[in-house]
Amino acid sequence: MTVKLSKTQLARRVDYTLVRPDATEHDIRLLCREAAACGVRVVSVNPVWAAFSARLLQGTRTGLDVYISYPLGTATARIKIEEAKEAVASGATEISLTVNMGAFLSGYLEYIEKEIAAVAHAVGSVPVKAVAETSLLTEEQTLQLGGLCAQAGAAQFQIATGFGKRLPDPAVITGLRRALGNSLLIKAAGGIRTYADAIAMLEAGAAVIGTSSAPAILAEAPDS
Repeated sequence: MTVKLSKTQLARRVDYTLVRPDATEHDIRLLCREAAACGVRVVSVNPVWAAFSARLLQGTRTGLDVYISYPLGTATARIKIEEAKEAVASGATEISLTVNMGAFLSGYLEYIEKEIAAVAHAVGSVPVKAVAETSLLTEEQTLQLGGLCAQAGAAQFQIATGFGKRLPDPAVITGLRRALGNSLLIKAAGGIRTYADAIAMLEAGAAVIGTSSAPAILAEAPDS
């Protein structure tokens, strides 16, 4: 374990996520309360909870990340743009845009790039994270999609939706980091539940960890 981060340092690289379909108002309140107490980077929620979460996070260090067209990414580009604009109007400080994997696998590469670019343009200075289920892709396809996301102006590339066939592979992150350099930050997500899991992803080259287990992970981290 070569990466060594304190609890506070790790928290600033964690997105605390709650995008379950059965999440209740109580769950979102608890999410935002724990996020603020832990000092995580952002909370990640579905659009319906954006304005509510923004109010709960006012005055804290924690930002608000809103998932768009999650988890399938199959809404039309126009709807994704409107959903992203509404999320920003509701208080989102980051946007997570789910890539249409069927379109990508059909070879509509220009469509994918233009869609990401259009959403990024629509939300201005708000960073856009492209979210893809890379467990559906070959290594070559993953690198190709990462390159498209970088060209389109995405700030980050999230390599899993949490609904994939397997846990995130550190080797995928290493390959992306080697191929893309610093043109795109990599977000690891999907089944990261322990401090060791998180550190393994960071050692592989991830910049950010997405997890629904942030308090448990941070509880394992050293205080200093």
